[in-house]
Amino acid sequence: MKIGCPKEIKPQEFRVGMTPNAVREAVNAGHAVMIETMAGVGAGFTDADYSAAGAKIIATAAEIFAAADMIVKVKEPQAGERKMLREGQILFTYLHLAPDPAQTKDLLASGATCIAYETVTDDRGGLPLLAPMSEVAGRLAPQVGAWTLQKANGGRGVLMGGVPGVLPAKVLVIGGGVVGTHAAKISAGMGADVTVLDRSINRLRYLDDVFGGQFKCGYADAATTIELARAADLIIGAVLIPGAAAPKLISRAQLSQLKPGAALVDVAIDQGGCFETSRATTHQDPIYEVDGIMHYCVANMPGAVARTSTLALGNATMPFMLALANKGWKQACADDKHLLAGLNVHAGQLTYKAVGEALGMASITGAQALAM
Repeated sequence: MKIGCPKEIKPQEFRVGMTPNAVREAVNAGHAVMIETMAGVGAGFTDADYSAAGAKIIATAAEIFAAADMIVKVKEPQAGERKMLREGQILFTYLHLAPDPAQTKDLLASGATCIAYETVTDDRGGLPLLAPMSEVAGRLAPQVGAWTLQKANGGRGVLMGGVPGVLPAKVLVIGGGVVGTHAAKISAGMGADVTVLDRSINRLRYLDDVFGGQFKCGYADAATTIELARAADLIIGAVLIPGAAAPKLISRAQLSQLKPGAALVDVAIDQGGCFETSRATTHQDPIYEVDGIMHYCVANMPGAVARTSTLALGNATMPFMLALANKGWKQACADDKHLLAGLNVHAGQLTYKAVGEALGMASITGAQALAM
């Protein structure tokens, strides 16, 4: 199979879809790999690194889209890239279609087979291709939250860990999944006073057992959420409903109840955000203020630490990428129900129910797509 990896064109996106190690694995399995020139430079990989791994360096993305059987990326294809997709081509990348009707319509029109990293599952009920980026974003959230809290950036001027005689910052993490767990762990490591909220009692039991005294756990009903939010210096939104738009946990009206200069870090922004006043920002201009509350809503947080993110993502996607290349999408998905769960679009049909429900569009099942 001809595998193509173009350079990411979303602003401030420095990750790359394939590492040189992934290229080497694909080439060793008998596939041809094309990498757009300078695609890996933001993550510290040179064209020479890719050539040494057996890739062919290509001058333009257009040539890669025209020649490749499978396109491997990081971020959802931008409007110009979507025009280059064609019927029968495989697109393997993050898609986040639920809050993005324009992208969904373009992918349906292309006729391509689109498999989304974020909806591939595993036998433990997890999302193995989302998990590494969730880990990165979760660990990054307290770091950027601490920066947002600095007075020069519009924040309350509170130090996460306090100092002897001065209490530490109060951090509220809403959602106790992968993002929330890592956010709480790092926040606690910085010396903050941390509470994690979740709606799964089993998850709260797990967090309490494993992390015991490091942070507190609470049940995420609306009353508890706003009560703790009023006292918080930093609120990290870490709520995910696989494939669907994130629920709004703090409304605009409730902002007036928060501490002036408090910081909201919305890690769920690529699924529409979990605060009503969230809107996507970039690494160039990451924060904005609404009613005296600072918002950090960068849609591709892991892009800030592109090398770590690229390596972590590459490790997770590699076995699935190789299965798709070795067997073709249909056989690979027929053999692996977890990869089939990643199928979002095929031959002009939506194949993921939660996306269809979010956008009010009809969808078919993965099994029906396999039978087409």
